[in-house]
Amino acid sequence: MSHVLTLIGNTSAELTQDHVDAVVGALQTAGAPDWLNPGHACDLPLDAADTSTVAAARTGLNGAAIDVVCQPVAHRRKKLLVADMDSTIIEQECIDELADALGIRDAISAITERAMRGELEFEPALRERVGLLKGLAESELQRVYETQITETPGGRMLCATMAAHGGTCALVSGGFTFFTERVAKSVGFTSNQANTLLVEKGALTGEVSDPILGREAKVSALKNLTAELKIDPRETMAVGDGANDLGMIGDAGLGVAFHAKPVVAAAAPAEINHGDLSALLYIQGYRSDEIVNPA
Repeated sequence: MSHVLTLIGNTSAELTQDHVDAVVGALQTAGAPDWLNPGHACDLPLDAADTSTVAAARTGLNGAAIDVVCQPVAHRRKKLLVADMDSTIIEQECIDELADALGIRDAISAITERAMRGELEFEPALRERVGLLKGLAESELQRVYETQITETPGGRMLCATMAAHGGTCALVSGGFTFFTERVAKSVGFTSNQANTLLVEKGALTGEVSDPILGREAKVSALKNLTAELKIDPRETMAVGDGANDLGMIGDAGLGVAFHAKPVVAAAAPAEINHGDLSALLYIQGYRSDEIVNPA
């Protein structure tokens, strides 16, 4: 079998045998189901696959909130994960949360949304938003991190499991180092890269240090880490939700759109629209008894 189609349930939609049978019926060519985690994730081996395979599986599911990913079997288990942070590894956009402290969330979040949809160039959009934060007390960053930032479920499990099996997880964000450093340490990433907010006399200056880390910098990070680790590019995975993630999603061995904006979901080889970050383990073929769940 050259390909595998993975069905993944979630906390609100258990994956049932009926779901699996419906997909097998829709595909007609799938091999025997292989349950990675009963009630949650199942593989269906395929002799071949094309762009219509996932669509056919979704037709069989008839609107059920089950994620479907199809990929080649070769190099399925990845040695490198490069992940976006905002709205991917965490559930918020940090810059929007900072804006809330100044009472300008609506103004900044509107720009954020347009940038993530690909309607605005990332760098000027970031400079404009950071400019609006001028004068925000530096102490607000820590308060926002402690009180407004929450991890996306499954992130710690994802990093711990990949690390336990020899993989490397890198956090590469168009956000800010203040947050990536803390999130990386908490979730379990081995490295992090982001933009640096400039501070003077205890307050934000309204500027970030150059060069700005955006779409191309994420691509470079993926390529550089692949070279440093001396791994096959096909052994890499990139995950994100916004337009500035499209480059690395396209260049990785498997690019995943995670609860993503439409422009990203349309371009990514794989989508997770319903599950949490543990879905990225089932995509790689991890079984329930291989998964590490940190305390």
